[in-house]
Amino acid sequence: MLHLGEHVVRAQEHLNELVRDLLAEGAAKGELRDDVAPAELASYCLHALTVASSLPSKAAVRRLVQVTLAGLRPPAARRAKRRDPP
Repeated sequence: MLHLGEHVVRAQEHLNELVRDLLAEGAAKGELRDDVAPAELASYCLHALTVASSLPSKAAVRRLVQVTLAGLRPPAARRAKRRDPP
């Protein structure tokens, strides 16, 4: 019942808007991908954070964060990263 309250819904909406706006700002600066709508990316990121709470280890959480951040990079940055030596 606690999670069904209007205050929780509004907090979730506020968080989604905040992340969306940050992603839009990063995309406008060329720092983040711009080929996916910021609202869609925000949803992906927030769902990933939800999954993180059920992962079995800190290492798994770190990997999830790395994968999520890699997915936010602009396409050209992802291609350049693959060409860089390890």
